[in-house]
Amino acid sequence: MIFKRYEWQLLLRILILFLLLCAAAFLLAAKLYPFALATVPLIVYVIAGIMQQHTKVQQEVQEFAEAAQYRDFSRHYAIQSAPANVQVLRKGFNEINTTFKTINRERETQYHYLQKILELVGTGILSYEQETGEIGWINESFKGIIDVPYLKNISSLQKRNADLYDEIIKLKSGGSKVVSIIKDQQQVKLQLMASVLRSENKIYKLVAFQNVSDAMDESESNAWSKLLNVMTHEIMNSVAPISSLADTLKNRLKRTDLNAASSGNNLEDLELGIDTIKRRSEGLLKFTESYRSLNKITKLELQTLPVYDLFENLNTLMLPTLEKKNIELDIILRDLSLSIDADINLLEQVLINLLVNAIEAVKEQAEPAISLSAEVVNNKTVLKVSDNGTGMSPELMEKIFIPFFSTRKTGSGIGLSLCKQIMLMHKGNIQVQSAEGKGTVFLLQFN
Repeated sequence: MIFKRYEWQLLLRILILFLLLCAAAFLLAAKLYPFALATVPLIVYVIAGIMQQHTKVQQEVQEFAEAAQYRDFSRHYAIQSAPANVQVLRKGFNEINTTFKTINRERETQYHYLQKILELVGTGILSYEQETGEIGWINESFKGIIDVPYLKNISSLQKRNADLYDEIIKLKSGGSKVVSIIKDQQQVKLQLMASVLRSENKIYKLVAFQNVSDAMDESESNAWSKLLNVMTHEIMNSVAPISSLADTLKNRLKRTDLNAASSGNNLEDLELGIDTIKRRSEGLLKFTESYRSLNKITKLELQTLPVYDLFENLNTLMLPTLEKKNIELDIILRDLSLSIDADINLLEQVLINLLVNAIEAVKEQAEPAISLSAEVVNNKTVLKVSDNGTGMSPELMEKIFIPFFSTRKTGSGIGLSLCKQIMLMHKGNIQVQSAEGKGTVFLLQFN
């Protein structure tokens, strides 16, 4: 309606201008110069009116464009008080402003929603501009995983962890890689995934950090279990008949009539060879039993265990050994009512293994000391076995839970692997904190 009224006004002014021009031309042709001259002010007035309308429209458009340049869509344009030719524009401007405000509200809502999601997820998120390295976004999970309160530039990470910084820089878009970092003297495995996006003529690299230590531990345990099933079956089937046959031959050789009829030296060589076969077979059987010990635990008999009673039993059991080696065992339990749901036989096996390892670790110390403690951390019960022994290097910490890896000549390398499997069966975990020359702490965490 407003637009039609403006059109009629414009057509009327054009028509008046046309008639005035025609009248001026007619008067000039009739040589009525005074009358023709009188039409000039009217013509100028009509043209000025049309120009004024055009200028007003141009001014309105220019002001709106300037506001749009600065993203100011909050202004409301009055329509009723404006000239008819401007009312159409102002109505359109108000509609555009309303649309942009709606879009901005939706974008702001989506942004806050995305922020909340990124803060809630356990995956660390980092984005930075590739050219300058300036950080665009980091969430709380990233700060917790990497243990940094703030980053302004990606280069700042190089000072904290040069290896991790290099891996992030080298990681290509769409790529993925598992890296290891040391956090709180514990090894943590992180899966890095990268993507690249363009925003406002800038290229940003987005990197996700996922803690995969627990998942890899469980996968590793399952893989070892399957491998040990096969190896145990095959080795037992091969070694048992060899041992039985060697024992039978040895018994026959000991018969008096066979010994008398045979040459003494040859008989001795034959008996020595068979003894060697038997001894080696028994060694293989013993080795196979070590495999079996890793694989035979299939079911837990859970019960509620008071930690106080558990520690008392361990102290009674280990006291003679500790006194003999002049080692002090310090038991720390602030909450005497603390209890856990566990299989007592298997858990005692884990703790005895850790205490035996601790005794071995402190044997060279002038004042050897071992502590056994329990506390609740983040609603999870944690048992700790600590010693002031020689400690371990980061390279050694990576290998101690691998089956059959041992630093002792007489060790089988089964103990800590078995401890880890038992803890995983309890839906818990075992971790180690250690530093060379500063001792070692094993943590048993129960969910």
